[in-house]
Amino acid sequence: MIVSKNITKSFGSLKVLKGISLTVEKGEVISIVGPSGAGKSTFLQILGTLSRPDSGEILIESASVFSFSSDKIAVFRNRHIGFVFQFHHLLPEFTALENVCIPGYIAKNSKQKVVERAKELLSFLNLSDRLTHKPEELSGGEQQRVAVARALINSPDIILADEPSGNLDTQNRTELHKLFFKLRDEFGQTIVIVTHDDSLAGMSDRKLTMIDGIIQ
Repeated sequence: MIVSKNITKSFGSLKVLKGISLTVEKGEVISIVGPSGAGKSTFLQILGTLSRPDSGEILIESASVFSFSSDKIAVFRNRHIGFVFQFHHLLPEFTALENVCIPGYIAKNSKQKVVERAKELLSFLNLSDRLTHKPEELSGGEQQRVAVARALINSPDIILADEPSGNLDTQNRTELHKLFFKLRDEFGQTIVIVTHDDSLAGMSDRKLTMIDGIIQ
């Protein structure tokens, strides 16, 4: 599903990634751990096409994504990659249902189908009674589950999660961890998670450690 070939990235004189090569199979759940500043989030952003590497290549389902134009990369990202961040980034003026629908509208899918899919996902995530609630009316765990539904709305092949449980209490963190594996089993998604949470990393199919811009 994902092949990373010798990815490098610098910010000024600081070399953050020093040649990352990695293969992730379809349906795998991979965790990347390591100290702060190791380059984990930078690498995840490159995998998600949010940032370009200085050198190297990313293949997603055999497509060399950085050979695309910027517009084509944006379309590809919207359709094939879902993101879950530490901060849910829900838009406060919209309801849970509306927040989930937004990427579907961006993809120019039928409004009726987008709304139906959003309701299905929110029901799957036990949020069917929260459709009309705005983010401020939801708990932290509920907000993060809405963000997961938003990541799933376009049925992406890949979910990329950056410290997804970092702001959650123990109970919600445990529920979110179980949810990633339920998603893989239910929808067949490939999931790459950057985390400091050892319990989540330990549940993954593979745990990789990144130190000083390289995978150990």
